[in-house]
Amino acid sequence: MAVKGVAHGHATAGTIAGFVLRIARESTTIRTQAGMAEAMGVDLATWQGWETGRRPLVNVKAGVLLDVRHRLLALGADPRVLRRIGPAMDADRVITATIHPEAGRRHPLANWVHTRETAHMIAWALNGTAPPALVRPSVTRRRGPVAQAPLLPPPVRGVFFSRLRETAESAIQAGDDGLLLHRQALYLCSYERTSAAVSWIRRQALHSSRNQLPTPGWNPRWSTARSTAAALARLGDREPLMEFIDRSIAGNESAERANLNYWAYWFGAIRDAQPGDHFMRREAVGWDPVRLLHGLASGLHQAPAYRELYVHSLWALLTTNRWLPQADPALADGLAAHAAQLLDRGGISRRARRELSAVHYVLGENRA
Repeated sequence: MAVKGVAHGHATAGTIAGFVLRIARESTTIRTQAGMAEAMGVDLATWQGWETGRRPLVNVKAGVLLDVRHRLLALGADPRVLRRIGPAMDADRVITATIHPEAGRRHPLANWVHTRETAHMIAWALNGTAPPALVRPSVTRRRGPVAQAPLLPPPVRGVFFSRLRETAESAIQAGDDGLLLHRQALYLCSYERTSAAVSWIRRQALHSSRNQLPTPGWNPRWSTARSTAAALARLGDREPLMEFIDRSIAGNESAERANLNYWAYWFGAIRDAQPGDHFMRREAVGWDPVRLLHGLASGLHQAPAYRELYVHSLWALLTTNRWLPQADPALADGLAAHAAQLLDRGGISRRARRELSAVHYVLGENRA
């Protein structure tokens, strides 16, 4: 497909990580590219190439990149921004591998389970919405137009989504070996808000429901069904997600455990990268429940499309860890206030209302 900026990958290979590097530079006392290049001991063309993505950070030697990050930290760069360079590089890999597939090379979405940080970076390139940690006021006035996001041009986005759908469909042919690639590609397809995208994902949902294993609780296709229902909720169809909670999570011990394990990984409460979805079935994964509580509480505020799933997950977490509100009283107070507003406002299912009432009670009972 002959699309300007796609043929050689210049528009995709390092754009997101380069943009994060620019934000990191702007968070230091050295605001110019020339000044930063001098401080780093590299020539100006090299630094500019890193920031623009013409010289992708993924191609930089690990030792050099580590040295750059340490020097930026010493110069006062925001640590929260520096922590996002890794997920940004992962996002660049996903986008580049989708638009420019290489024969014989596994797609990054098939290699490990991605987290919210990577998904946010990919979304940033697709719709311009900055990850929360990177939202910042304008630092300085610049001459001429300056991009405010690593947003892919519309033709490139079109190619990305088209080839991502092809990737998801071809993954199905690999059976269970293709489940991780299929479900992660399918979820990312929900960032394309077109009628064709909705229709395609609905067809995938029908395929998923036909192939869902009949055994109760977690199984290798449970994760695919969850991602498919979440993708449809993102696109405005919340009914499949509500049905999935009722039929495939609620009341089943292994499914409840899998749901919390997945959330823990998604929000960074599980720090080790996972090569596949089987970690979800483990009884003791070793995640931080306080960090998970923070993630679920923020999601309840920020992602109304998934409200039913957030409510159920908060209920499962708090009713089995009733001490959690004492770990962060300020968070518990804010979450209790938000729960009360949702209960007053309505618009949630009877199950969610019952669970949210229980959440509100636990928060009030155990606040320090």
